Amino acid sequence: MVKCMVFSLKKQKSTAKNGGLIKIGQLAQKVGVLPSTINFYTNEGLLIEGGRSKGGYRLYEPGYAIARIKKIQKFQAEKRLTIEEIKKLL
Repeated sequence: MVKCMVFSLKKQKSTAKNGGLIKIGQLAQKVGVLPSTINFYTNEGLLIEGGRSKGGYRLYEPGYAIARIKKIQKFQAEKRLTIEEIKKLL
């Protein structure tokens, strides 16, 4: 149990360094998509990045980005909307 608490604290510290933002790989893992999917959504204007890390990684605000990706996935899966149609709705 102590190990879990330490791990949890370390994770919080790493996101705190970036002002609460997470890297694209972390976001992809949380949502269950590939980083290339997030890049695609960002390049298409469906998702807005929160900035870049010192190493050049895209950073995202987790609450906004997770909710937005889930909304995009819902539009695609349930309503079978195209990217262009989703852009108009968002």
